[in-house]
Amino acid sequence: MTTTPGADAMRDFVLAGTRPVRPELVPELRLLLAEDTTALWQQVEERFGRSGTEPPFWAAAWAGGQAVARYLLDHPTVVAGRSVLDLASGSGLCAVAAATAGAARVLAVDVDEFSAVAVRENAALNDVAVEVLVADLLGGDPPAVDLVIAGDVWYERRMAERFLAWLHRCRDAGLDVLVGDPGRAFLPRRALVEVARYGIAADPSLESAAVRHAVVFRLR
Repeated sequence: MTTTPGADAMRDFVLAGTRPVRPELVPELRLLLAEDTTALWQQVEERFGRSGTEPPFWAAAWAGGQAVARYLLDHPTVVAGRSVLDLASGSGLCAVAAATAGAARVLAVDVDEFSAVAVRENAALNDVAVEVLVADLLGGDPPAVDLVIAGDVWYERRMAERFLAWLHRCRDAGLDVLVGDPGRAFLPRRALVEVARYGIAADPSLESAAVRHAVVFRLR
């Protein structure tokens, strides 16, 4: 039986299944991360009766998100005084980095309600302000922000196509768009311009052993 968890139950679950970690590329930040995301995924399904749920992307510091976060911290003028949307926010790593780098407003959006809990906790852990929204924005109009950032959204063909179409709409509306990825199969390289590359030791439980770099791109 599927249950609808309350806010306190979700927060307790997130805190029990994670611990504060300093990600490889952004050791100045701390995130609540799981030691074993597969085990945590099973716990979500067992505790809340949610078979077929998405993996807990919010409990890992994915390579592309780390690259975007590093880039923003190294180039704070990209976000300083601007409004920023972190799309498919997951743990909120990119959102936290944007806020730390001086963004005037940061909105973290994800379809997973557990992500919203994780983002709030990670923002508090790093003493920054991040707004949180649980929603699928890909069918709507571009938001009223200056910059859209996204890490690690190119892992499945259909979703990659949806993300790219919506991000192009954002770009056509005058928004800047930055994405991070280690080179997954559905990365739309022809639509992107590389702006930064970082060496990273991939976590074999999360990424392919072939991952050696994480790259930040600007949408053309």
